[in-house]
Amino acid sequence: MQAVQSQKQFQYQPQKLTLSTLPWWAIILFILGLIIVYFIFTDKNYAETFQYLLAGVIATLRITLLAFPIATVIGLFVGLARLSKNIVINTIATIYIEVVRGIPLVVLILIIAFGLVPLLIDVTNKIGQWGITVFQTGGLSGFFNNLATYSIRNISMELRAIIALAIGYGAFEAEVFRAGIQSIGKGQMEAARSLGMNYFLAMRLIILPQAIRRILPPLGNDFIALLKDSSLATVLAVNELTQLTRLRRSSTFRVMEAFNVAAFLYLSMTLLLSGFVRFLERKMHIGE
Repeated sequence: MQAVQSQKQFQYQPQKLTLSTLPWWAIILFILGLIIVYFIFTDKNYAETFQYLLAGVIATLRITLLAFPIATVIGLFVGLARLSKNIVINTIATIYIEVVRGIPLVVLILIIAFGLVPLLIDVTNKIGQWGITVFQTGGLSGFFNNLATYSIRNISMELRAIIALAIGYGAFEAEVFRAGIQSIGKGQMEAARSLGMNYFLAMRLIILPQAIRRILPPLGNDFIALLKDSSLATVLAVNELTQLTRLRRSSTFRVMEAFNVAAFLYLSMTLLLSGFVRFLERKMHIGE
């Protein structure tokens, strides 16, 4: 009888909706969003600004969706290298993480776009010139000729921004992966090794699946942060949302319309992604 009463006592009781429990922040943001939408449909300046900035939204999403998977792959391998017992591999990974995290992202973008990318093209041209002198005939001559004539103009500013953002966020994702892997008990690896698995097989089949499940929410938060930091591509004159907002403001002198619509678009994207991250977090805790 006591067990039944105890079970009834701890049964979930839905929380009553009162003024103090309402999500006022969401209600206020929703009302502000409706006001901007109303202006877009009723005000010519807002409507034209909205249409003009839609191309920037597409560019922003393209930069984010291309840079983040690359950053995740970089983070995975660098995070594993950070945990390596090999002093050389561990040191290289640590230097990469500390240097990249210690440099402002906008400075890193400028260094990569105007420093490392031209340097890489110069090295590529020299390799091509060397190949032409060695392989004067044959199928490889055409390949090396392409390398020798490859121009810096072939790499767009948008691609440079994607590379820079991927390298920058790769350092942050490396720490996320490192923390996720270290959160798994050492007994998991020991049990896998006792079953005859080598280190890489145990990591792929046992450790990483559990670690990825735990780090999905922080990865989602970094994805949102990268979406906002894609605005830094404006220093390379990439026509993403922030750059088009500046151009719209300069050409029309309608400051409030340009920045209000830009803020509305950024906030809409980030809130949708935040809702998706919260959904993932709830899914990750099912059965726990």
